[in-house]
Amino acid sequence: MTDTRHKPDLIGGEQRPGEVALPFDPARAAADAHLVFIGRIRTPWATRHDCPRNLRIARERGEGATVEVDPAFRPGLSGLDGHDHVVLLYWLDRARRDLIVQRPRHATGATGVFSLRSPVRPNPIGLATVRLLACDAAAGRLSVDAMDCIDGTPLLDIKPWLPTVDAVIDDAADGAAG
Repeated sequence: MTDTRHKPDLIGGEQRPGEVALPFDPARAAADAHLVFIGRIRTPWATRHDCPRNLRIARERGEGATVEVDPAFRPGLSGLDGHDHVVLLYWLDRARRDLIVQRPRHATGATGVFSLRSPVRPNPIGLATVRLLACDAAAGRLSVDAMDCIDGTPLLDIKPWLPTVDAVIDDAADGAAG
């Protein structure tokens, strides 16, 4: 097993007080999902230090992003240009995978990974709902309003955002509120 506790080049590379690492590295577990990357996300963010912490901050910076879809998957973009927003699923390939309890920099205590939006997780899958500004299916290029990942991040999937399915529930509450 590779010890990632002292590798600051990894997202979440430094283990903070109160954090708990798994006794194994999920990256070395049996491959059972057989995921395939369908493209890459191009952003202005070259390092994790440059990269905004979340989409809200990315939008505030006012810099868009481009999604590049590999040639074999470009036919799947047919019809996407009729949508205002898309959901992107992406693989946070530079994130630690072994922390199950984390202490975010802005928090006073540690909490379980499944109550956080941290990129450091057993399966580092990112999720973003973004405004689709342009779609060139033939070239395999989508222009979106913002992204919160490092340039070159592998793309797993694209789904249309559907207001009848993806709308926020009226009485939903942020878990941090109480």
